[in-house]
Amino acid sequence: MAMRRPAAMGAVAFLTVFGRGQVPQARALWWFPMVGAGMGTVLAGVHWGTGELWPLMVVGILVVAADLVLTGGLHLDGLADSADGLLPHMERDRRLVVMSRPDVGAFAVAAVVVVLGARWSALAVDSVESLALVPIWAISRTLVALVPAIVPYARPRGLADPFMAGARRWLALWLAPAIAALVLIEGITGAVAAGVAVAAAVGVVVLAWRRLGGFTGDVLGAVIMVAETAALLALVVDP
Repeated sequence: MAMRRPAAMGAVAFLTVFGRGQVPQARALWWFPMVGAGMGTVLAGVHWGTGELWPLMVVGILVVAADLVLTGGLHLDGLADSADGLLPHMERDRRLVVMSRPDVGAFAVAAVVVVLGARWSALAVDSVESLALVPIWAISRTLVALVPAIVPYARPRGLADPFMAGARRWLALWLAPAIAALVLIEGITGAVAAGVAVAAAVGVVVLAWRRLGGFTGDVLGAVIMVAETAALLALVVDP
């Protein structure tokens, strides 16, 4: 049990604002799905609670803001850096340099505006069940935990490098209960949303693999943001 507690805290530290400064551990990946579910539970509470007080347009903004506070904007920063590094035309080595710089370019600004706007718009629709955020956030973190087991690390050393030793493909098994929960909450639409989330995540990872030769910590952040946003948009499709 003594080994599991630090690993769990490592996952919390990597995915949220709590416990920042800890060195990532290999076994922390195993806790990503559960930490994601916990984060989704917090946001589901915000979505439900604010929905009792404010119009849905305000609710959407508050949930997006709560997510940014909970994560410290880390995943959004990863999305921005990934957009600047993956989308423009440049050499592979140059892409990694661009992604490591603190400034942002036009691609980053566009990606952040589009993704945040899409998340707010989806969360401002009354057809989204608050509880659906729990499995969606669990799915996104499970997908991220799978990436190091499938794709090489693109940098010689970096923030996500310690995860490589703990990468296990069996973590995909966590997708089953998360998808089942989403289907139970949202029905067939939930199944579609789960499939869209997986497809969107795969798209980001494949693009990074082709243009960087693997993944980085920023790419993991982008996978989380894109997968969640894609799932939310799928939930509000008007058939």
